[in-house]
Amino acid sequence: MSIHPSAIVAAGAVVPASCTVGPFCTIGPEVVLGEECRLISHVVLDGRTRIGARNVIYPFASIGVAPQDLKYKGEPTETVLGDENTIRESVTISRGTVGGGGVTQLGSHNLLMTCVHIGHDSIVGSHCILANAATLAGHVTIEDYVTLGAFCPVHQHCVVGAHAFIGGGTIVTQDVLPFSLTSAKRENRAFGINKIGLQRKGFSPERLQTLQKAYRYLLASKMNTTQALEKMRELEGEDVALLAAFIERSQRGVIK
Repeated sequence: MSIHPSAIVAAGAVVPASCTVGPFCTIGPEVVLGEECRLISHVVLDGRTRIGARNVIYPFASIGVAPQDLKYKGEPTETVLGDENTIRESVTISRGTVGGGGVTQLGSHNLLMTCVHIGHDSIVGSHCILANAATLAGHVTIEDYVTLGAFCPVHQHCVVGAHAFIGGGTIVTQDVLPFSLTSAKRENRAFGINKIGLQRKGFSPERLQTLQKAYRYLLASKMNTTQALEKMRELEGEDVALLAAFIERSQRGVIK
């Protein structure tokens, strides 16, 4: 086991022999690390925190710290991370609250760039990229394969749909449609599908064409959302069905 002499590992913490703990790291008594994790230096792991295998955590990241919620009174809530995440400098991930389900979750294969904040009770899926200083307020859900640009704040209880791309500086106060491009440069509006990103993920031309038809009904026609959904149901494919279901269950309304 490689633990630097300046690191502090509390009694009770689980740190496998395959892990590397760098200088001045602090690991609390209820932290459980998976195999082959690397803590570069000055990392703080606190609270009831479970971290999967092969995560790399850079200096001054704080994971499992108390939530920024004045209602929190020290209840035993949790933080859970999956495998093979890259967590860069000064990232903060707050543990959950009793009122929000009690768990903050991060999936696997994500890149969290410098100064990203994941607030209490938020759920981030897998294969996501959160760029520098992207910030999630409490109770946010980010689905799989999302790219969230730099300096993007996401309001409480918002949902960002799978495969969405959000441009830097966009203020997100409503749900973001799956497969969409949304940008502050377009007045915080969705303006079509994330075509390049979807091509890179192996979407066929036929899938892209069907999604483009659905988005034309939704964004470029004179139909309201209900009418657009009726037309979208005439299209075949799981992607359109996922898009329609996302719109129907949205609680905050969607960015169009």
